[in-house]
Amino acid sequence: MTLQKTILLFFSMIFIMVACQKDEEPPVDNSVKLDETPYQLNYGNLPPPNLPVDNPLTVQGVQLGKMLFYDKKLSEGETQACADCHRQLDGFSDTLKFSLGVEELPGKRQAMPIFNMAWHTNQFFWDGRANLLRDQSLLPIQDELEMNETLEDVITKLSAEQTYQDQFTRAFGTSEITSEKMALAMEQFMLSIISNDSKYDKYIAGNAQLTESEERGRALYFQEYNPFFPDDSGADCAHCHGGDNFENDLYMNNGLDTDAEFLDMGRENVTMNPDDRAKFKVPTLRNIAVTPPYMHDGRFQTLEEVINHYNEGIQESSTADQTVLNTKDTGLFLTEQDKQDLINFLHTLTDETFLNNEEYKTPF
Repeated sequence: MTLQKTILLFFSMIFIMVACQKDEEPPVDNSVKLDETPYQLNYGNLPPPNLPVDNPLTVQGVQLGKMLFYDKKLSEGETQACADCHRQLDGFSDTLKFSLGVEELPGKRQAMPIFNMAWHTNQFFWDGRANLLRDQSLLPIQDELEMNETLEDVITKLSAEQTYQDQFTRAFGTSEITSEKMALAMEQFMLSIISNDSKYDKYIAGNAQLTESEERGRALYFQEYNPFFPDDSGADCAHCHGGDNFENDLYMNNGLDTDAEFLDMGRENVTMNPDDRAKFKVPTLRNIAVTPPYMHDGRFQTLEEVINHYNEGIQESSTADQTVLNTKDTGLFLTEQDKQDLINFLHTLTDETFLNNEEYKTPF
């Protein structure tokens, strides 16, 4: 064989080997793709929620939102996640009077619980400064007293991870990460968090019985205040904390301070309307026994303190709700036994299934 033929044969064999290697390359993984499987909400005996039509809940969208909710990458220095101030065992709230941010600086208000948000239609936060739940999800990230991070930096950190690129693809059909998609995903997760299996829910469904004390407390809770017949007067809690979720989705002044004592203007800071001065969102009383401290400023540590406020501590002001002002001079006529019965009833609103639901726990 001539040298020329040998060289030609050598290069021919190399070409064949390279061609074979190309043919043997594994196929591209197309398993990561948009998955629009609907997420099934289990809301039990609660009325159907009004879910956003432009952000339908999907299994992958809720999963992505949960990942973001529990991920410290959303904060400066990667030291804090949303879940650090909204812990599941504490009813997705915080037991501190004011949550501490990444700089160990306290916030200005007590962290509100995050559950049954699907039934809220009147803005979000204590003062209603977020129109939609998706808006609420992004504000703490950028708040210097909370997570103190920029959305741009968060996007950069998340985009560097294949796991997030894949999950955004499953949820939204593209691996491009944007703050808008982050907000939609976190909205989906927060809308999926539902509490509807307390002892009281079981009682309503005919599957549990209340003790004598709890039943007396239930009667007091729903009975209206009656200054003319004190023996038949109730605590009138349902005036503000009524309905299936034990709240009214309104902003009210519940007589905590006089006009001269106002330190937080509340809803007025958003609407610029003096009639909204010191008004705050009425919170749900579901799981109230596990979500101290109480009020927007966390001033009360116990349910007994809260009841004492309504029974004998109402302060008059120009924007206080008339219903609480009506009780200022006489109080609610509650005895010590009445107070204990009321507290015992409030404990029936604790939902242990919700507090321990694996669906809401960290995915990491």
